[in-house]
Amino acid sequence: MARNPKKHTKPNRNSFLDDLEPTLRTSKRGKALKYVKYQKLLLKTHPEFSEKWVQERIAEDPAILGLGELILKDKERNQPGAGRLDLLFQDPDSNLRYEVEVQLGKTDESHIIRTIEYWDLERKRYPQYDHVAVLVAEDITSRFLNIISLFNGFLPLVAIQLNAIQVGDHIAVIFTVVLDQRLGFALDEEEEQEVVDRSYWEKKGSKTTVCVADEVLQLLKALDHELELKYNKFYIGVAKANKPLNFVIFRPKKTSLRVEPKLQKSDEIEAMLESSGLDVLEYDSRNQRYRIRLSKGEFKKHEDILKKILERAYKEFNGYT
Repeated sequence: MARNPKKHTKPNRNSFLDDLEPTLRTSKRGKALKYVKYQKLLLKTHPEFSEKWVQERIAEDPAILGLGELILKDKERNQPGAGRLDLLFQDPDSNLRYEVEVQLGKTDESHIIRTIEYWDLERKRYPQYDHVAVLVAEDITSRFLNIISLFNGFLPLVAIQLNAIQVGDHIAVIFTVVLDQRLGFALDEEEEQEVVDRSYWEKKGSKTTVCVADEVLQLLKALDHELELKYNKFYIGVAKANKPLNFVIFRPKKTSLRVEPKLQKSDEIEAMLESSGLDVLEYDSRNQRYRIRLSKGEFKKHEDILKKILERAYKEFNGYT
C-alpha cells in the first residue's frame, strides 16, 4: 500500500499561523514539544469578539503591544467634540505617552484620521509630554503605509498588526510592530536630563533599591575611581567629573533595581546571562541595553558576573578593544 505523501509534507516555516502536523520534537532542555494546528481568526467578522474585547486584553497587559512596560492611564478617554480615545498609556521611565486606536479588519480612512486627531488633541492638552500615535489593526494595508509615508519626519506613529489564532478551545492575540516612526523619542541618556536628588529616587523607588545601586557603584569604581551616580528624573546615570558616562544606568523600583548596561546584543552575552541565574528582562534593542533586575541581597550572589558584564560595557562604551 502506498504511503500517504501528506504525512511527509514539511510545514511552511514562513508563518507559525499556518496549519502544522502534530509532531513531537525534543527541545534543548530535553522536554518534548508538540506541534498543534492553528486556525487564524478574523475578529472583524467573528460573532464573539469585538474591538472592545481587544482593548480589554491590551489594557490588562500593555506589554503585549511590544512597546515596553507601559502604564495604562485611561480607557475610552473623552475627546471634546471628537469621540473617545481607545487607550492612553504612559512610559513609566520617560515623559512619553501613547495614544492607541484599535481597529478590526483593514485600516480605513476614518480610523487613520481618528488616530492622528486624538494624538494631536492630547499633545495640545498636555504639551509637557512627548506623544506617539498608535494604530492597531488586523490588516495594515499598503495604502495606509503609503499615506503615512507622507508624514514621515512630522508624525510620530507606530502601526501594529494584530493576529488572532485559535488553538483548540483557546484564542491568542499576537501584536507585531510593522511601522515605527517614533522620531527618536526613545530615551537618549546623553541628552541633558532634569536633575533630581537621591531622595527623589528613594521615594519613587525605595531606600533599599537605591542602596543596591550604591553596591554596584563600588564595582564601577574599580574600573574608574572617579565615577559617581548622577540622579536624573528618568534614571540614575553614571558621571565622571559631572559629565555623563552612561555605559550603565539604573532604575530603582519599589522592590528591585533595574541595571541596564549598554552593550551590543550577542550570543556570547546571552549565554553568559542565561547561565548566571540573574533575572534578565527583554533586551532593549532601541537603546541597545540589557536589562537586569536585582533584588535586595542578590548583589553579592551575582557580583562576579555583574563585574564581567559591566567591565565589558565600560570598554565597549569607551571604544576599547
